[in-house]
Amino acid sequence: MQVEIWLWSLQANNSTLERYHGLLSADERARADRFVKPRDAASFTAGRARLREILGAEIGRDPASLVFKYGPQGKPSLVDGPAFNLSHSGGLAALAIAGTDILGIDIEKIRPVETGVAERFFSSQESRDLATLPPSQWLEGFYRCWTRKEAVIKAVGQGLSMPLDSFDVTLLPDTPAKLSRITGGDARDWQLAHFIPTAGFKGALAVRTNGTSLKLNWRERL
Repeated sequence: MQVEIWLWSLQANNSTLERYHGLLSADERARADRFVKPRDAASFTAGRARLREILGAEIGRDPASLVFKYGPQGKPSLVDGPAFNLSHSGGLAALAIAGTDILGIDIEKIRPVETGVAERFFSSQESRDLATLPPSQWLEGFYRCWTRKEAVIKAVGQGLSMPLDSFDVTLLPDTPAKLSRITGGDARDWQLAHFIPTAGFKGALAVRTNGTSLKLNWRERL
């Protein structure tokens, strides 16, 4: 299964933001207006407008005319369009498009994290694996696990209603990205991929491919 991936910066000058603003729907403009910080409003606008441009080009339609619908947990999808998933962190955005809606992507800017966060959000197996890493590798291991778990959660589309200890992902540096266990399903149906968006970031992709191999096609990179 081929997955197309785009990466772009959420920084834009005033003239570009003005053009982007014109591509948004009324509800997206309202969401942008609710941000307290102008920088956050600008990042949201740049993310959603560029998403519209990419999807519009994929299906040959005016970006401003696209209509999104949302699942019970807020996962967006495109009416009469390809399956996609969007993530953003630290001024960057990442978009994945594939032939299945069981698709999730996550990017994270690496920041200091307290060890208690892993104990709270990781499964028992993941916590044990993370504990084997020396202090100098702990943070990298944490973000490998975090992005992979977040990508799986986004693919399933249940949000935080999906128990975080109901599945295990790999996180050790010499182990390929993999879903090794999932409650109520077969981990072999899933493919995970690890990538580095740019220096100081981690990224992961999760797709339920039902046993087929996964190929990443980079359409736009930083």
